[in-house]
Amino acid sequence: MQTAPENNYNQIFVPSRAGVIHFKIEFEDEPRKMTSDEFWEFCSKNPKLNAELTKEGEIIIMPPTGWETSDRNSELNLQLRLWAKKEKSGKVADSNGGFILPNGATRSPDSSWVLKSRLETLPKETLQKFLPLCPDFVVERTSPSDSLSETQKKMLEYIENGAQLGWLIHSKTKQVFIYRPNAEVETLENPQTVSGENVLKDFELDMNEIWS
Repeated sequence: MQTAPENNYNQIFVPSRAGVIHFKIEFEDEPRKMTSDEFWEFCSKNPKLNAELTKEGEIIIMPPTGWETSDRNSELNLQLRLWAKKEKSGKVADSNGGFILPNGATRSPDSSWVLKSRLETLPKETLQKFLPLCPDFVVERTSPSDSLSETQKKMLEYIENGAQLGWLIHSKTKQVFIYRPNAEVETLENPQTVSGENVLKDFELDMNEIWS
């Protein structure tokens, strides 16, 4: 008699053009949401999943990106990292870097930058997991499967939790939305460059490489 196959989240199929998957895990001991340590364990045991945790305790699984999106995101991180290596006051993370925000959510922006002075206050073992802080700077770049409205909500969450500057790059319309604390969202229409302002001093993102 055949036995049922063991559940394996690594085998979940998500079509490349599908939306994200939302679900919650229920615990037998008490009604509660997943802790940051439990989410880290979940991600460690399911390394092929691109997941985030909302402040409500809901797990979000995103489909893999296509080659073009991956290429543009790599260019974005390359430009930012080259600047950061020269400027030396902070560190850059790609979309695999998770951050536990003050509101309890764990998010992984497409690109982010954190001041070294903040990283130096964390124990070495903490640096091996999701960082318990909000980045100083974040970038989200929409892929074909992303919802613009949901990504906009995520950007506001970053700012509300301590980010000093955020960019939402909407490739479909060639718009860049600029997020700052205590300010209205600014919209740039097909910009050639985007300034890092006082947060990323002297950094200019060449959008020709991002739009092309």
